[in-house]
Amino acid sequence: MASNVNVKLALYDIDYQLWLEQTVAQLKAQDFNSLDLDNLIEEIESLGKSDKRAISSYLMRLCEHFLKLGYWESERETYFRGWKLEVANFRLQIQVILRDSPSLKNYMHDHFLREYRNGRKLFLNASELDTILIPAEPWFTLEQALDEDWLP
Repeated sequence: MASNVNVKLALYDIDYQLWLEQTVAQLKAQDFNSLDLDNLIEEIESLGKSDKRAISSYLMRLCEHFLKLGYWESERETYFRGWKLEVANFRLQIQVILRDSPSLKNYMHDHFLREYRNGRKLFLNASELDTILIPAEPWFTLEQALDEDWLP
């Protein structure tokens, strides 16, 4: 005997864009009783996580490129221009996020060392240089890293 399981799918699961439009309309109409609160809360939480992940990623890549510029002598002449452009791009992306969410500056300060170490790992894998040659702690500050006029 087959069981009839009646599963109610939320609009969120069926048509995300329509769910967004409906949620915005309900908020504008102050129809708070009809809101899909569980999914709305989840979406709002994910927005903050997304910006934090992006900041971490850009900061890690920035540190990786500073290591390339500072230590990868055999590749520097060939790739310097590209690395410099990447540094400018990462800085701009960080500025865009911080313009909308200035409170993430604290997050960056708290995670700077971790992202430097992650960038160092990437650099060491790419360059195959001896780990002893590359400092485990950054020799530059976060302020220098974000300063568009500074390069190692």
